[in-house]
Amino acid sequence: MRQSDVAAAAGLSRGAVSLIERGHLDTLSLRTLRAVAGTLEVRLDLGAQWRGGELGRLLNRRHSALHEAVAARFAELPGWTYRPEVSFSVFGERGIIDSLAWHEASRSVLANELKTEFVDMQELMGSADRRRRLAEGIARELGWVARTVSVWVIVADSRTNRRQAALHLAVLRAAFPTDGRAMVGWLREPVGAVAALSFLTYASGRSVGRDIVPVRRVHRPAAARRGVQGGPVEHE
Repeated sequence: MRQSDVAAAAGLSRGAVSLIERGHLDTLSLRTLRAVAGTLEVRLDLGAQWRGGELGRLLNRRHSALHEAVAARFAELPGWTYRPEVSFSVFGERGIIDSLAWHEASRSVLANELKTEFVDMQELMGSADRRRRLAEGIARELGWVARTVSVWVIVADSRTNRRQAALHLAVLRAAFPTDGRAMVGWLREPVGAVAALSFLTYASGRSVGRDIVPVRRVHRPAAARRGVQGGPVEHE
């Protein structure tokens, strides 16, 4: 596409497109960059740096901890084989599935997507659908011939994530009709294909299987709180 074509499609001046093409981005707004990226069908990613890049390592640690908690959960389930970080390259589509699980008796494949944070709901649903679509062929390469393919999105339990889920509850439940409580039973006896989303409180060792409805918080009376000075308010 010519600069003038891109500019016309994005509703910008040719000069703005020329600046982007030459790498001079400092004087341009984020809205301008997004307009050009959208016209070119290019995904624009922004990265945040905190204290010299420690944010990325912090998120990786959280993701690793979530991985450990889910792997430990599957280790307790009879009949399941668990594979973390399964890479794939299928007809030009490349990526990594956070983990694949195989239940030999029912010939069920479960693609697990682990999220420490809700960021983009559309991306979340698209990514989960993509992994479910590709999981059968990926599993076959591992020697697993599946009868059913399911997907499970496991989200780190936090107030922020629950607030985000509550804002998109109808959409999430339509995309992932199986909740955490039902998932506990399905893991014990997999019947049919499911699409599930639930929260995992992995720091305190609580089990997987919480639903995506908001948490009900119960505050202790003021007198009880004064009994332990500086102590946290209990949540249920």
